Amino acid sequence: MDILGLIQLSVLLDEVLIYGFTALIGGMIVMYYAKKEKRSSKAIAKKVIVAKEEGMFEPVSLHPHIDLTKCIGSGACVSSCPEKDILGIVDGVATVINASSCIGHGACFHACPVEAISLRIGTETRGVELPQIKPNYETNISGIYIAGELGGMGLIKNSTEQGKQAVENIVKSGRINKEGIHDIIIVGAGPAGIAAALTAKDNGLNFEILEQDSLGGTVFTFPRAKVVMTHPMDLPLLGKVKLFDTSKEELLKIWTKVLSDNNISVTEHSKVDRIVPLEKGEFKVCVEGKDGAEEKEYIASNVVIAIGRRGSPRKLGVPGEMSKKVAYRLLEPENIKGNKILVVGGGDSAVESAMLLMEENEVILSYRKDKFARIKSENRRLINEAIENKKLKMIYNSNLLEIKEDFITLCKEGVDAEKEIENIKNDLVYIFAGGELPIKFLKNAGINVEKKFGKIVREY
Repeated sequence: MDILGLIQLSVLLDEVLIYGFTALIGGMIVMYYAKKEKRSSKAIAKKVIVAKEEGMFEPVSLHPHIDLTKCIGSGACVSSCPEKDILGIVDGVATVINASSCIGHGACFHACPVEAISLRIGTETRGVELPQIKPNYETNISGIYIAGELGGMGLIKNSTEQGKQAVENIVKSGRINKEGIHDIIIVGAGPAGIAAALTAKDNGLNFEILEQDSLGGTVFTFPRAKVVMTHPMDLPLLGKVKLFDTSKEELLKIWTKVLSDNNISVTEHSKVDRIVPLEKGEFKVCVEGKDGAEEKEYIASNVVIAIGRRGSPRKLGVPGEMSKKVAYRLLEPENIKGNKILVVGGGDSAVESAMLLMEENEVILSYRKDKFARIKSENRRLINEAIENKKLKMIYNSNLLEIKEDFITLCKEGVDAEKEIENIKNDLVYIFAGGELPIKFLKNAGINVEKKFGKIVREY
């Protein structure tokens, strides 16, 4: 072989070595990530199994639905979700994990590069009752609008936008400026109600905003320092609020200031009992009287219902429940010290409240089932840790039977379904048994309510 041939052979061998080495490294990298993806996939699959066992897999409100024929497993939906373990990747495609913890941010919907995600309410087997609402947020009753969580979109950003648009649509309808009556009565001073009030003010309308509890609605009842907003929102008369991981206190401060700056007052502790359509197309809004007082009436051309799906707190119906020591929400826990407290419930509100109270009080957490269901994974970890460290007493399979001035009576179900009745010294009782959907309230006003099975709220 001549010198030229040797050179060519040497070059060929070099190329083989280079390409071979490159292919080897590439193959090793592919194998590494394939194994990593396989391990991750197995871990997510295990989380799905646990979620199903703990009742967290079934969604309870707005949630993502993944079209597996489109999904490419990019993981964009997983990384965009502000919550933990709502979505994951199994065998190269996305799946829901703890669907019942989804609070409807909708970030996954926007993040998906192949438009494989839609946002839905209810499932094929589990329906959710929703009022009939048109695209302009008007119900089947002309002049009554619904904005916010009650209509299915509970995120603060979404509720704010809906409250704003509902009032803008009222202005477009021309049902305003009637002499001697309000243009709008706004029922609820949560995100949607506040946005509706600010928009009404901006349009020079005559309105009242009525709230059964306090400014903020459901947000007001959240524990202190709880993160309630993770996206910016556009607030009328203020502009874009560019806050992330916003706490309850920060948000309430913003709302209070913008309402005060625009001379808008909220009539608090005024529960609207019913809305009565009148002959001329107007509405009589009746606020229930307190302590035997007569109910108050408002007449308006339009009504914006901006209350949550929780409605009124669900009561247990046990003797003594009307006692002053019974509450259905926890306010200013830092001021509650040295008490013997019973917390009833097994959801996030009950668990979070019990943990806020346990440092300065003797706390018993009573739950009617044998394990927690549908609570956030972090809450599950923290409450189990608190129980293990005996920071509070946990009584599963128990029901509150009676409330007395200085004690409560619990019924505990033991081994072989034997029931044990126990009287326990007690100063305060907090009941977190969920809320009663305001279905009757809506139907009495003539609003159609339908059960939706997997209703698509947003899709591409």
